[in-house]
Amino acid sequence: MAKHEIVMPQMGESITNGTITTWHKKPGDEIDLDEILLEISTDKVESEIPSPMKGRVWEVLFPEGETVDVGIKIAVIEDDLSLAFDGSSTPAASASAPAAPAETPKAEAPAAPAAAPAPAATNDTGTPDGRFYTPLVKAMAAEAGVALSELANVAGTGAGGRVNKADFLKFLDSRGSAPTQSAAAPVAAATASAPAATSVPAGGVASVTASGERVEIIPMDNMRKAIAKNMVESKLTSPHVNSLDEIDMTNLVKFREGFKNEFKKQEGFSLTYTHFILYALVQALREHPLVNSSVDGNNIVVKKDINLGCAVAVPGNGLVVPTIRSADSLNITGIARKVNELAAKARSKKLTMDELTGGTFTFTNVGSFGTLMATPVILQPQLGIFASGVIKKRPVVRGDDAIAIRSMMYGTHTYDHRVVDGQLGGMFLNSVKYNLENMDPSSLF
Repeated sequence: MAKHEIVMPQMGESITNGTITTWHKKPGDEIDLDEILLEISTDKVESEIPSPMKGRVWEVLFPEGETVDVGIKIAVIEDDLSLAFDGSSTPAASASAPAAPAETPKAEAPAAPAAAPAPAATNDTGTPDGRFYTPLVKAMAAEAGVALSELANVAGTGAGGRVNKADFLKFLDSRGSAPTQSAAAPVAAATASAPAATSVPAGGVASVTASGERVEIIPMDNMRKAIAKNMVESKLTSPHVNSLDEIDMTNLVKFREGFKNEFKKQEGFSLTYTHFILYALVQALREHPLVNSSVDGNNIVVKKDINLGCAVAVPGNGLVVPTIRSADSLNITGIARKVNELAAKARSKKLTMDELTGGTFTFTNVGSFGTLMATPVILQPQLGIFASGVIKKRPVVRGDDAIAIRSMMYGTHTYDHRVVDGQLGGMFLNSVKYNLENMDPSSLF
């Protein structure tokens, strides 16, 4: 009948916190070993966290949307399924009590009477005003003799407007000179609900909405914030140049149509044009190793290993770029297997930090969405990215001036002009084109 603490895991060496996006279990629910307990989002990856044991969820300490530091207890699992839950000892009651969690003994100090928990029938939070307060904030309030009802006047800066430690400390500092509770409450309520909060210029930046305009406000999740930040930083870091060419994919289209059923029977997944393009990119990077580099101050760091990043769209949640490490050591079947494995893990949120870092060049297939061509943004600290457009049949004038129907695709090489100039950028693109048009696919399998 032992209780086990579940702490916020460290999702990578540089990750210091994570945001709880979804709880798959609630207090009182039974859970099996390796069954998903919750989902966590960071600025680099979203992951499903499995239970390390079989048992029953005893306590959930943070709500969905809360950002928690690595190593902080977020839940408790009871590993004895024979444990009875009744009365005040139910997990739900434990989770909503105003006392601090086990790691904060000071929470047991006497608190002001108003800090007692509200009846469960009033709301789901165990607080008088219906707002959720973390166990840490509750403990600090109890220690300082602050009623939870007083916290209704504090405008939180945490996820979803929740009051965090910094908000509470700031409130304590100004508490002596703050307006009375009755006067402050309307101000806080107005601040929380007024639409003007989204339209008042901050730092001189013009508003994106006009008064009375019909809009929907959608808060960015961690992944979208990270994508926005990284894209802006990349544009500020690298002078982007784009070279485009059209590539005749007719021979590869014919080969794939005749071989795809046999390949799927052998491997269990579909053969796609992405596999051929990645293979061609490896050959081009071997021919032009300077493209497979990074900039470190005034130095060019040429990478000896070709680690290909492959952008994968995550439905409803942006994109991630898992890495095919040592792609130059794989044949085309090995590349195809790795792409299939990483794409499946990306869509099921099971990618590790190792699989999301270390790329030396990136590929993105915008053609899978029917896009003719694109000019993508470089993934730092790489020097380039290749985009393939949709393959479409159209009439083409051949070398003998004959007009033929061919399956054509636009390819874009976007590169960092600090190192890769127009000549090298064009030569690399021409190598990719030549490799795809002159490839003998039957000899690759």
